[in-house]
Amino acid sequence: MDRRHFITALAAASAAASGAAQAQTPAGTVRIIVPFAPGGPIDVTARVLAEQVKATLGNVVIENRPGGGGGIGVNLVAKAPPDGLTLGIAAVAMQAINPWLFAKLPYDPIKDFAPVTQMVRIPNVLVMNTDTAKRLGIGSLKDFIAYAKANPAKLNYGSGGNGSAGHLGGEILKSRAGFFAVHIPYNGGAPSQLALLSGQVDYSLDNLASAAANIRAGKLLPLAVTSAQASPLLPGVPAISEVLPGFEIDTWWGLIAPAGTPKDVLARLNTAFVAALNSAEAKARFAQLLAEPVPSTPEQFAGLILREYQRYESVVKASGAKAE
Repeated sequence: MDRRHFITALAAASAAASGAAQAQTPAGTVRIIVPFAPGGPIDVTARVLAEQVKATLGNVVIENRPGGGGGIGVNLVAKAPPDGLTLGIAAVAMQAINPWLFAKLPYDPIKDFAPVTQMVRIPNVLVMNTDTAKRLGIGSLKDFIAYAKANPAKLNYGSGGNGSAGHLGGEILKSRAGFFAVHIPYNGGAPSQLALLSGQVDYSLDNLASAAANIRAGKLLPLAVTSAQASPLLPGVPAISEVLPGFEIDTWWGLIAPAGTPKDVLARLNTAFVAALNSAEAKARFAQLLAEPVPSTPEQFAGLILREYQRYESVVKASGAKAE
């Protein structure tokens, strides 16, 4: 499907889903649209918060609207009435990356939304297949960079597809460290991780939540995290910024409302969800996902979205990635 047909299909699917959802949701119910299938980290964190805010906001339901790389669900939020009853999840892919991958989207990632609060931040981690690392004598980030520089194109890395966060993070790393490695895109994060575990690819930049189990099992060697500082979730593993100052990439997501939502409504929603994010139960559940709660003001979250949107423009263009 070409980009024009993709955008048409995305808009049509969003409109159909919006009509169905409004017909089925009881009046006065707050719905949180999760733009991905049930069961993943984004879905789990949304459900945890939905339970926590019911005492304040009343009935809160989760609606999963996967498709279009998250675009279908996000577009539903953009087109919903700005009454505080429809919220959604904004993540780095839909707000900062997809706008530069697609020639046109049915929503504007900045103008069409009113941020409520950031929810979480998860470090990404540079991981190698453990057997590959041993064979090549790589035991640290400095070893990795030295080998990559000395052996151009002998390393390859996998990602969940052209233009994915793993692909773009890999391109940033190559550019900053000054080496060349071959990018091998897969159709999603799970196939990419399987390729890494089987030795078909040498390394990847994955989010910690996805990589943690195989790190614990000794199948993947964590060389560094991509957050600005080392993460307490991976003791003894440095940050890439310790070798490449200023390097920082995080996976993040948060809550958004449609543009035009009144400020007093946003303030009420922010108060409720920030309290939920600070609750002991949410912190415990998020820790199981290796996700750090990051409650914020609407202005702080808006600033993050804008900075990431601006940052990924040059990254996507330099990578040459286009959504087909």
